[in-house]
Amino acid sequence: MINPKILVTGATGKTGGAVVTQLLTKGYPVRATVRAQDARSNLLQRRGAEVVVADIFDPGQLMEALRGVQRAYYCPPYHPFVIQSGSAFAVAARETGLEQIVGLSQWLAGPNHPSLLSRQLWLIDRMFAALPGIAHTAVTPGFFADSPYMEMLPFAAHLGVFPLPVDGESRNAPPSVDDIARVAVAALLDPARHAGKSYRPTGPKLLSVTEMTAVIGHVVGRKVRHLRSPLWMFYKAAKAQALEPILLSGLRHYFQDHDRGAFAVGAPNDTIRELTGKHAEDFETIARRHAALPESRQSFGARLAALARFLAVPMLPGFDPAAYDRRQKQPMPPTPHLALDDADWSASHGSQGSLPVDSTLKEALA
Repeated sequence: MINPKILVTGATGKTGGAVVTQLLTKGYPVRATVRAQDARSNLLQRRGAEVVVADIFDPGQLMEALRGVQRAYYCPPYHPFVIQSGSAFAVAARETGLEQIVGLSQWLAGPNHPSLLSRQLWLIDRMFAALPGIAHTAVTPGFFADSPYMEMLPFAAHLGVFPLPVDGESRNAPPSVDDIARVAVAALLDPARHAGKSYRPTGPKLLSVTEMTAVIGHVVGRKVRHLRSPLWMFYKAAKAQALEPILLSGLRHYFQDHDRGAFAVGAPNDTIRELTGKHAEDFETIARRHAALPESRQSFGARLAALARFLAVPMLPGFDPAAYDRRQKQPMPPTPHLALDDADWSASHGSQGSLPVDSTLKEALA
């Protein structure tokens, strides 16, 4: 029996790259879409993936990329017009007879969230779910362990601080990128079983930020304290790392959701073990992997570089999310709500299950 070919968008990104690797390991042919040929795409080719350059916003290029493909992992880009990408992908999927879409979404996604990105991801989920004849599964993680928590690990390793603009007692059960990809791959390998489902992968334990800090201190072998950095300072550092403005715009709301306990809802759960047969990686295991990376290894030069980066942050250009939103003329719900303030979100996120489908939308797409 010949395994079906699977398309992976965002193949050089975190979850996309992990999905490609896992599918190839299991013997499935993979077509990986990339924005440009570079060292990362060349690495995918050497691993055995078929690499195609395609504009994820262009229906014609997506149709070409999807021809001869049976299933797809859709990883949305961080872009203010991500809804254009989702719409183009839906059209291309219908035109080429795709049998399944597994889409990466977001735990906080909802129609009334103040983040434009979250509202558009909610719309994309519903649009994919309404496509007739195409199985759809949504993967909806909260904050990953790898981002934002592990991105702060070099500061912990070298300076003894864990700077995040969230309350130390707010909690999450963050999954690893590899575990998120395992859930997506499990759905891709069995479309009928997972059609219409929404899965939130989590780590095995609900941890406060203070507890995460202690774990990281244990891993790096030094005392580490959580530093609740001001949001303006976090924005300066994030902008210097070239994070997309639409993501920066939403982060202020996501940090509020973190403090309010939205990531603690429905966590931890056993999704990863139930779908993959393997237990979720714990926070310490993930931290040890990141502590072994060159930027976190102990040395005088690395400590000096981390200190220079930390001290330079206040002098960097800032980012004003409210001004960005105004310049973009972003649409806004009449009464925007953070996740826990939205009755519909709370009702639908208390437990995992089927993804609701708007019947009018389904008729329009039929």
